[in-house]
Amino acid sequence: MGGPLGAIIGRYPSATATGGGGEDAEQRGGGDSVNLGIIRHDRRCRDLAFLVLFAAFWVAMIVNSSFGFNQGNPLRLTYELDYKGNVCGDRHGNPDVHELEVRYWMDPNQVYQSGLKGSKVNLADAKSICLMECPTPMPDALNFVCDYPEGDIKLSVDDWINRDYDYFEFLTPDMRNSSLQLQGPCYPVIFPSVNVYWSCQYIARASNVSLKNWLNMGGAKIEENMLIDKTIHKAIDARSAVLKRYVADIGKSWPVLFVCGGLLPLFLSVIWLLMIRYFVAAMTWITVVLFNALVISVTMFCYIKAGWIGNDPLTVVIGESDPYVHISGREISHLHAATVLMTIIMIIAFLSSIAIVRRILIATPVLKVAAKVIGEVQALIIFPVVPYFILTIFYMVWFSATLHLFSSGQVLRNDCSTDCCTYDLKLGKVNCDNCCGYSIHYTPHIGIAILFHLFGCYWATQFFMACSSTVVAGSVASYYWARGEISHDIPFFSVVSSLKRLLRYNLGSAAIGSLVVSAVEWVRFILECLRRKLKLVDSARESCCGKVTSSSSQCCLGCIDWTLVSVNRNAYIMIAITGKGFFKASALATGLIMNNILRIGKVNVIGDVILFLGKLCVSLFCALFAFLMLDTHKYKSAHNKISSPLVPVLVTWALGYTVAKLFFAVVEMSIDTIILSFCQDAEEHQGTAQYAPPLLMETLDEQSELQRLTQGP
Repeated sequence: MGGPLGAIIGRYPSATATGGGGEDAEQRGGGDSVNLGIIRHDRRCRDLAFLVLFAAFWVAMIVNSSFGFNQGNPLRLTYELDYKGNVCGDRHGNPDVHELEVRYWMDPNQVYQSGLKGSKVNLADAKSICLMECPTPMPDALNFVCDYPEGDIKLSVDDWINRDYDYFEFLTPDMRNSSLQLQGPCYPVIFPSVNVYWSCQYIARASNVSLKNWLNMGGAKIEENMLIDKTIHKAIDARSAVLKRYVADIGKSWPVLFVCGGLLPLFLSVIWLLMIRYFVAAMTWITVVLFNALVISVTMFCYIKAGWIGNDPLTVVIGESDPYVHISGREISHLHAATVLMTIIMIIAFLSSIAIVRRILIATPVLKVAAKVIGEVQALIIFPVVPYFILTIFYMVWFSATLHLFSSGQVLRNDCSTDCCTYDLKLGKVNCDNCCGYSIHYTPHIGIAILFHLFGCYWATQFFMACSSTVVAGSVASYYWARGEISHDIPFFSVVSSLKRLLRYNLGSAAIGSLVVSAVEWVRFILECLRRKLKLVDSARESCCGKVTSSSSQCCLGCIDWTLVSVNRNAYIMIAITGKGFFKASALATGLIMNNILRIGKVNVIGDVILFLGKLCVSLFCALFAFLMLDTHKYKSAHNKISSPLVPVLVTWALGYTVAKLFFAVVEMSIDTIILSFCQDAEEHQGTAQYAPPLLMETLDEQSELQRLTQGP
């Protein structure tokens, strides 16, 4: 192990630490070796290459985010483009359409033709404009929706809106004749439509009165086929459109994320730490019971929004609609799948809780030791607030950059071969050379930029977690090895001292540790994406061998990831104590654990399970509260209506879990640091630890454990 650990931290002199110069130690320490200080020895900066890599990564993140802020417009995630390339709802359009948020296709025949197989007409090239709400046919007359007023139509946009977009009576004979041929500028409202995610979806049920009046005026034949309904629905329900709406939901629900994903887990985590400090004996049982209650509550909310319980299901329609018109969407299907998954998780959670009931008591003594550490080094409760605020600022900027990156691109005219003619109000005549619509064209590297942005968030999060864990480990190690006659030498600001050592010597080690975990996680993510893509492309030919290979690779990567997380956590402890580099510290920690695996395995595993359930309790409570906030009128109607509560709730859960992990690391790292220190202490003293707290000795000492098992309860 490279010499006694006590000598490394200055607990007592040794030949290894002093190089045989015990007298030199006395001269430096005034005759008392313990005055060498706590965790003071020759340190130097470690893993500098990875610190430079991490700094370069931050520069790349800034450049990548700047591209998004420059090219993106989050409005594009919610609203669509009209035939002029304006984003509906954007005040910078021509004309100003900031009050006009709903896209409406004016010519039903173009919509029908775009749905035919082999047709040259694309729905993106069909003429569409932005309106305030979807028009419906009048019950006793024919009404029109006319193009934006310009040219010879001397109306303002406000007047046009007040007239329900209808200025047919002001048209010249040429304009009327063109309109009757479905070439504009005015088009008849024959089919009712509903607002489905800010696009007017036709209901293929023509108004008999409107259609009769249109034909009596000599209007062109209008197709009454279900294809006009299905074509628009297919465009609205496309995977890319659903993804954009999910990302937009994050932007719309930012108050929910801030309250439920930021403030609430902070409050709950501090409360949990205080309860561990003062009510540790009851916290294991409270955690298990509360976890099951929260899983059941979240599952019931999923059932309600899925429409399987109650009468308040998720709907894709914005505003009021015909109750007899039922429109489905991918969001509803995804919510159904999430509900089934939560049901399975609820059953597994309940059965697992029953299975570990008899073993919960084993974790209590170790938690009591951690609680005593928190009581002795009270700054540990406050310290996680520092990385919490750093992560809060980072996430605010990161989420804003995410919205801009997902909406980045250029609005360009499509290259189409459509044969159509429309009346151009500016030219004052029918124009057959300007029929192509507009689309958002993304640069080829935008997908890589988004993946890099997501990876950057994960690496940065893991880095700050690593730094926090290392600081906590350094503080707790000081507590363990300075017990007894020199306990008064522990500085009140031991956390600050540990933080200084991290910032001066070990940031590179934290960078490489967090990078290793992030890299493995992203390899798993990429392989899973490839597997799903190949399965969709060639699902019929997927062999049994291919399935086994895919499942085995995922299982192996999962085991590697779990192992790396465990090794990293213990490596940070040895980094804090010894000042070694990441790989050397990992080897030291792994050697200690393997030499004492039977001694500490059971207690450590059960303790980790209880802490994991505690983190899940905090994150599930945040998810439940997010469900309640998103179920209010603000997020169910008008501008802030979200397409589904699924993504905001999942993001809230992830944020809550991250904050909980940050605070629970105080207890987690306290336990692991004490256990590793106990193992080293025992090795240095022929199997009997000299500085372990009595409660820990009773829990981990082999003779006490054997005696407890033989005597029974």
